[in-house]
Amino acid sequence: MKLKVLGSSSKGNCYLLQSVGETLVIEAGLKFQDVQKGLNFNMSSVTGLLVSHAHKDHSKYAEVFTKHGIDVYMSEQTRDKIELKGHRVHTLSAGEEQKIGNFTVLPFLTEHDCDGSMGFVVNHPDLGNLLFATDTYYLRYKFQNLNHIMIEANYALDILQKNIDSGALAELVAKRTVKSHFELENLKEWLVSNGLSTVRNIVLIHLSDGNSDAKRFKKEVEELTFKTVFIADPGLEIFLNP
Repeated sequence: MKLKVLGSSSKGNCYLLQSVGETLVIEAGLKFQDVQKGLNFNMSSVTGLLVSHAHKDHSKYAEVFTKHGIDVYMSEQTRDKIELKGHRVHTLSAGEEQKIGNFTVLPFLTEHDCDGSMGFVVNHPDLGNLLFATDTYYLRYKFQNLNHIMIEANYALDILQKNIDSGALAELVAKRTVKSHFELENLKEWLVSNGLSTVRNIVLIHLSDGNSDAKRFKKEVEELTFKTVFIADPGLEIFLNP
């Protein structure tokens, strides 16, 4: 299974999980033309689209997918908030598995300032179990038998505070960040508490442009977990094996 990152920031998010003959798209925050290019215009391989929540950097182009005959999956709250309709739109319920081609998706609730926000555990014979969690300041759940983790590492508190002190970041914006995104130390605490014995790779996603440090985040998570760690820069392509 190949993971291809097309975008992973507040400017737009989209990730491809590509196996032989089928692709699962996660997030619809990039223009459809960019997704087409990322797939080398092989749209027939797309078995479905997962949308984590209604904020536009994750959902803006979901309707375009439906117009191209692609089934999209999201929570009922997300569907209603972005006013998406049609037979291609499917609602997910936390804790209930959904089959999408040979992918099996288990949705779970995340902690964000957007009702209906979800993360996903994605299973596929060519992948094993992958955890996807973005735009959440906390994960209430622990997961067993994960092989790969794609998880938000949005900001570090000390960098955030320096930006507030210097006037580069408004306190109102900082307060919203703290209440809606995963901070580095909180992420590290969750990783340790979850247990990582079966995990091969950790991909850090949705880093803040101004409140993060990719090299530092990668180094600290590697030193903590002894796992292979990647930063989800656009263009990243890696193979994720069971």
